[in-house]
Amino acid sequence: MNQPKFERARSPEAKLIRETAILQAAERLATEHGVRAVTLTDIASAVGMHKSAMLRYFETREEIFLRLAADGWREWSQDVRDRLCPPAGKGAADTETGPAAVADVLARTLTARPLFCDLLAHTPLNLERGVSLDAVRIFKTLALTEAAAVGSALCAVLPLTPAQAGNAVATATGMAGALWQMAAPGTELRRFYEDTPELAHAVVDVAPRLADILTAVLRGYSTGNAA
Repeated sequence: MNQPKFERARSPEAKLIRETAILQAAERLATEHGVRAVTLTDIASAVGMHKSAMLRYFETREEIFLRLAADGWREWSQDVRDRLCPPAGKGAADTETGPAAVADVLARTLTARPLFCDLLAHTPLNLERGVSLDAVRIFKTLALTEAAAVGSALCAVLPLTPAQAGNAVATATGMAGALWQMAAPGTELRRFYEDTPELAHAVVDVAPRLADILTAVLRGYSTGNAA
């Protein structure tokens, strides 16, 4: 299959088209193979560019994935808020507002986004370390804003302080990233765990385990505040 050949972008519109193509290729490859396995060369090949030409649009491979992580934060935050506190005219919330039900919303919306879960683990380990400080500032500002928005939604449906809600969001996203790496879905390692009886305990089912952990956190905070 012939790859498209991109000429250098000479207008803001053309530059945006190139950036979008690069992000879409990176998203597709990382979803199929995992963030860890995708190189800058892989992404360049997928969009028909030489690796050196990619530097006109993104500083590094890490910047590409940090941009995708930012998109993930926006989408997840909006999804949680729509489910817990739907805007007027969009119907009622799709769940009860007890700790277990809210924990289930957080767990389900995270695990419905496999790439975001993968990126959550890689972000502090290497993505933020492989870009400029300006890029880190932009990403962190956005992520903290979206996390605070989710925290506000939690405070609206449960008796939590803003600090407790922030801890719950940090637990949800931190554990989602860690558990996703442990689960290793779609990898040879996961198949090895599943095919080796003595390692059956190593098979992680992310959504129910995450929901159980978050239920304990939210119920503990809610009960303590009520008392």
